[in-house]
Amino acid sequence: MAGPDTPPRKGGEGPGTAVITRTKPQTKRPSLYRVLLLNDDYTPMEFVVHVLERFFNKNRDQANTIMLHVHHHGVGECGVFTYEVAETKVTQVMDFARKHQHPLQCVMEKK
Repeated sequence: MAGPDTPPRKGGEGPGTAVITRTKPQTKRPSLYRVLLLNDDYTPMEFVVHVLERFFNKNRDQANTIMLHVHHHGVGECGVFTYEVAETKVTQVMDFARKHQHPLQCVMEKK
């Protein structure tokens, strides 16, 4: 309310008037990580195929292709996942390989 010494404001913007704005939340896509199998001279090829089928839902042909790529190039990509999923896959593969006494290595790297 305007006092005797205060001139009235235009547009009715007196004390207690507020402007409310809605801000759209900024969402960012999560970082993605590649899960990689590393070649070694001891893990049987069939075990690697089994790992790809079991933990990465690859069919037999896809698993064979990735296994051969790992065998010939030393490393092969199993899939691309968010951090938590990639970390879980790496842990599952490493535990499974260790349980079956194979030195198969699985790692993740930021894409």
